[in-house]
Amino acid sequence: MIPIDLAGKVALVTGVGDNQSFAWFISKALQVAGARLVFASHPRMVNIVGNLLDSNKPDDVAARKLPSGNGELKPEMVVACDVSFDSMDDVDEKTKGDRRWNKHGDFTIKGMIDQVGPKFGGIDILIHSVAFSMEIKNKAVDTSRKGYLQALSISAYSLTALARACLPLMENRPDGASVVGLSYIGGDRVVPHYGGGMSTAKAALQIDAKQLASNLGPKGIRVNIISAGPYASRAASAIGDIDQMISYAAQRSPLPRGITPEEVANATVFLCSPLASAITGHVLYVDCGYNVMGV
Repeated sequence: MIPIDLAGKVALVTGVGDNQSFAWFISKALQVAGARLVFASHPRMVNIVGNLLDSNKPDDVAARKLPSGNGELKPEMVVACDVSFDSMDDVDEKTKGDRRWNKHGDFTIKGMIDQVGPKFGGIDILIHSVAFSMEIKNKAVDTSRKGYLQALSISAYSLTALARACLPLMENRPDGASVVGLSYIGGDRVVPHYGGGMSTAKAALQIDAKQLASNLGPKGIRVNIISAGPYASRAASAIGDIDQMISYAAQRSPLPRGITPEEVANATVFLCSPLASAITGHVLYVDCGYNVMGV
């Protein structure tokens, strides 16, 4: 067995909002490998995440259990970050006046980095698990310009914004650094109910990751994408009949079943580890092979 040892590595995980998300399972796998965790959650989700981490409800306790069977998920910091904004100069007046945001102080990407940097001194791993479209059920032809651009800004451009902001903390780390983003086959092919600019955002995310891999490689930073198969997270409920989507993919996949979030988490940890030291600019499909099928 070849062990994966991330002891002492600092992992910044964005997009943690509940205990069913890929980000949650990825965080548990990273902690098992020894990484120190920092959660960057949307301002509206910070309290929810905090409650999930502290709750004594049996389901919440079970959700925190680590795959190793020893210990519970425990980030060292949970910080508010709305990836729509690079700095407070970009924040509109309505958001500035909204208590759900402003109670956190500087909730922008810069504000998050200003909190994480002094405490940890560096970042070895950046997980991009952020996606949103307010019009995701709309067909492309029915998507508004506002909805389309919002989906691209939050779901795709945020990878570039986060990588740029984290660069001073990630460049030239002793064992290199790793950025991993999460995508879906909707960025390659037409998937019903996956509109509203989201399919375009996933396609943009994938080519942006390749561009960033080229840009940041000389700094010792690898950038990869995991394209995960359909999974019944809370966020996926906005797409449509997620159970039908999972069943459809499972019936047509070389491995005739749905994926598990643990499989996505394990693949992510691999990409973040020294075992993947020569892998960058790659889209890794964790979808039981569904991506190779023509029908």
